[in-house]
Amino acid sequence: MNDLPDSRAIALFLDMLASERGAAKNTLAAYGRDLEGASADLSGGLAGAEAADLERLFAGWRTLSPASLARKRSALRRFFGFLVAEGIRPDNPAAALAGVKPGRPLPKTLSADEVDRLFATLDSDLAENPGPQAIRLKALLELLYGSGLRATELVSLPRNAIRPPQPFAIVLGKGNKERMVPLSPPALKAVEAQLQLVPKDSRWLFPSGKAHLSRIRLYQLVKALGARAGIAPERISPHVLRHAFATHMLANGADLRALQTLLGHSDISTTERYTHVDGARLAATVTTLHPLSDS
Repeated sequence: MNDLPDSRAIALFLDMLASERGAAKNTLAAYGRDLEGASADLSGGLAGAEAADLERLFAGWRTLSPASLARKRSALRRFFGFLVAEGIRPDNPAAALAGVKPGRPLPKTLSADEVDRLFATLDSDLAENPGPQAIRLKALLELLYGSGLRATELVSLPRNAIRPPQPFAIVLGKGNKERMVPLSPPALKAVEAQLQLVPKDSRWLFPSGKAHLSRIRLYQLVKALGARAGIAPERISPHVLRHAFATHMLANGADLRALQTLLGHSDISTTERYTHVDGARLAATVTTLHPLSDS
C-alpha cells in the first residue's frame, strides 16, 4: 500500500507528536515501544497493515492488561490517523479495532494519619540533623503533598520558579503547559530554607551534579522516609503523595474543577477518579442535603 519503511513512518509520527502536540517524553517513549513492537510482530509491515493484520496483533496481546491494550490501541489509531493525514495511505485500518475498557485501577493513596507520620518522622530527622539533605527532603515532601506536583515537575523546578514571599510556583507540566500552583505556608517556608542552600546562579531548585535531582533518586528518598515512618515501600511513592494531596483536598470540600486545575489534568474525567476515596462523605452529603431525605 505504501513503500515507507516502518522505522521512518514511526519516526515521523513521533516527531509530529513532539513538535505539534507537545507530547510528554514518557508518552513518546511508550508509543515508540508499542509501534516498534507492532512492527516487529508484523515483520516490518506495520505502515502497510490491513485491519485483519491488526486484529491478529490484538489476539496475540490478549494476555496484556486492559490498560496496556488501551494504550496500544490508541498508539495504532493515532499512528494510522497521522499516515492518512499525511497522504501516506488512504485509510485507517485501526479505526475498526474494538474499544478496550482500560479498567484503570483506583489511585493508591495514604490516610491523613499516615501523612502525619511521614511529616513527624521528617521533623524528627530535621531536629536530630538539620543538614542540607534533611532540608531538601522537607521541601520535596511539602511540594509533593502540599501542592500535588508530579515527580518530573518537582525535580525539574527551576530555581526561580518559586520566589518567596509570593505564595505560588510556576510549573511546566505535561504538554509544556504552564500552570500556577499555590503553595501552603509550610511549603513556602521549606522552599525558603532550600533556597538558602542553592547557589543563586543555579538553574535548578534541586540541583544534583550538573543537572537536577533525578526521579529515581526522589523515589528512593520518599520510600526510605516511608520505611522510617512505618509505611510499606510498595504503598508509597511520589505519585502516591500526589494522590494523597488530591483525595484529601476533595475530602475537605475542594471543588473538582479547581482540583483539576491544581493537578494539571487536561480532562476532568482523570480528576474524577479521586471521588472514590470519599464515598462515605458523598453519601452523607446526599442524605443530609437531598430534598427527599428523611433527615
